Amino acid sequence: MTGRLAVSDLRRDSDWAPVSVAVAGIGIAGYAAADALMQLGARVIVIDAADGPAQRERGNVLAQLGVDVRLGHVDSVPDADLLVVSPGLRPSDQWIIQARTRGTPIWGELELAWRLRPSQDPAPWLLVTGTNGKTTTTLMLESILRADGRLALAAGNIGTSLVDIVMHEPADVLAVEVGAPQLPFVTSMSPLAAACLNLAEDHLDHFGSFDAYAQAKAHVYHGTQVAAVFNAADPSTIRMVEGADVVEGCRAVGFTRAVPDVSMLGVVDGAIVDRAFIADRRTSAQELALVSDVQPAAPHNVDNALAAAALARAFGVAPGAVREGLRSFTPAGHRIAMVAQIDGVAYVDDSKATNAHAALTSLQAYPSVVWIAGGLAKGQSFDDLVAQAGDRIRAAVLLGADRDRIADALRSRAPGVVVIDVDGVDAAAMEDAVGHAMALAQPGDTVLLAPGCASWDMFRDYAHRGDAFTAAVLARRAGAQGG
Repeated sequence: MTGRLAVSDLRRDSDWAPVSVAVAGIGIAGYAAADALMQLGARVIVIDAADGPAQRERGNVLAQLGVDVRLGHVDSVPDADLLVVSPGLRPSDQWIIQARTRGTPIWGELELAWRLRPSQDPAPWLLVTGTNGKTTTTLMLESILRADGRLALAAGNIGTSLVDIVMHEPADVLAVEVGAPQLPFVTSMSPLAAACLNLAEDHLDHFGSFDAYAQAKAHVYHGTQVAAVFNAADPSTIRMVEGADVVEGCRAVGFTRAVPDVSMLGVVDGAIVDRAFIADRRTSAQELALVSDVQPAAPHNVDNALAAAALARAFGVAPGAVREGLRSFTPAGHRIAMVAQIDGVAYVDDSKATNAHAALTSLQAYPSVVWIAGGLAKGQSFDDLVAQAGDRIRAAVLLGADRDRIADALRSRAPGVVVIDVDGVDAAAMEDAVGHAMALAQPGDTVLLAPGCASWDMFRDYAHRGDAFTAAVLARRAGAQGG
């Protein structure tokens, strides 16, 4: 085995031949990690507690490359020089505990990708995390960077393996979406700039407590070089920046939908302005774009645009590129997406609202809502959501495994709201939910799918759920027109 110092010094151009690496998890991140390490010459063992078709397919490919693949019941993590853990592995997992007990170094996906960057002129990283809005902000950031003529790539939690990108794709700069499960086990990573958009309860089943989840999120600022970007309206992100271990000279840069203070981006008379990355920031501001350039211009989406602009400006993007990037940006699917207007009622798909905080921000964008919600609650409470948005909810149609949690919150905090309970565990339940919502809705209402829950109890993922909602709405519109 290699010495501990040698493992801590490993980089892409190191001699990996003497190094044994255990990779825990064979999903997108684990597969990419094992493949890259094998290419570098390391001895790789992959373990995964699952043994389904997807795991076997990936395992067969890796096995043909010489990887030792072990699927199904694995009592203990192999004795190796290094353990690389996939984001799906909980910090309390027995394999992680065993590795810590042995003193085995543990790297997450971010740490591995950082060390495997090209040794010459690696692309700087701009990191985006937050309970909600990560994907939209990351894609906005990519659009702004490209509008400035940069070869920019979005990667990470967005669905594209960061390890694959750094190993195979040339880039001037990377816009990296970071989920909380990716953030433990970061040691040497040093992004050019990083942002946390917001913080609310989520992934409690993964981390065990909100405090542990918040501590993981705070790692996004570790080693930040130029700008630690925070949400001035969210005290949790302010505390993260205040406690961050950043590079000397790194500045805290806030964003706000109000008039910005010095070292902030904000909104003045309908314009997004910069008072952070200009020479005379104490007495002036640089206009970057109009709020109307943000589509859709829902309040939380303006937050996303402000954060993306701050990260881009930290990289040195010209002001005009911010406007052009926001104007040309196309939102990813299932995020406050208008499906149809039927008899004066808007039907909106925000299936990506997979936690209570996301559902709340979605509800706050509309004055009168027939709310379709429910699924797997992941340990969340919905009391605060209903307390803050109950006056906007005219009726609620609930489905999914934990719909009673939402029903209880509505009965307690908004007893006047009509609640319809929909049974069923497949797409037919969504058809029923849309039918009930259509019957309840009045002209001027928005029928809003903002589940506040994960989708896995009934659907493959949030996209499958959103597609089912869209199909049900369009089928009923076609039926109404045909009649």
